[in-house]
Amino acid sequence: MVRIDSSLPNFDLERSAFARGFARVAGIDEAGRGPWAGPVVAAAVILNPEALPQGINDSKKLTHARREELYDIILAGAEVGIGIIDVAVIDRDNILQATYAAMIQAVSALASAPLLALVDGNRAPKLTCPAETVIEGDGKCLSIAAASIIAKVTRDRMMIDLDRQCPGYGFAKHKGYGTADHQEALSRLGPSAHHRRSFEPIRILFETATARVA
Repeated sequence: MVRIDSSLPNFDLERSAFARGFARVAGIDEAGRGPWAGPVVAAAVILNPEALPQGINDSKKLTHARREELYDIILAGAEVGIGIIDVAVIDRDNILQATYAAMIQAVSALASAPLLALVDGNRAPKLTCPAETVIEGDGKCLSIAAASIIAKVTRDRMMIDLDRQCPGYGFAKHKGYGTADHQEALSRLGPSAHHRRSFEPIRILFETATARVA
């Protein structure tokens, strides 16, 4: 007998949607709402119900190596769309609207439009298809969990590349989050062009730097 780990996300919500007439269901999640630097990234994933990947979980519960492995498996067997919104838009529109824009972009990047979107969280953007929110969906819904992996790995790789372009801040290590190392680098180097000026810790640093120049 195969023992099923009930703590892992499952495909029940997708099957329920199929029964209601939604033949193509996308899971949507994002990575990068909280960091002080870098873009916000969203992914939309339509899994093949005849070939569901094994071992998918909320990206935060997986090791780096396992995320990388599952990233390749998901890309090989599912339809995937990715949306990336940069710091300038985050600062202009706020992080919530930037996250919505990334999700809309991710759905638009799918090869074919979904008939229903399952969105992690309690709010969803206005999409071209109906959307249903799933609180803590990355731990419950297989398609959302798959999207969380795609978004996380995509963003992490971008931050590693940003670390090469903008050394000294430790982006490869903390991925832009407000760690002690990041705070120390900011106090030493000041904020970069990749930092989110609309986030209070960075805004204060920018204002302090401007005051010193004045």
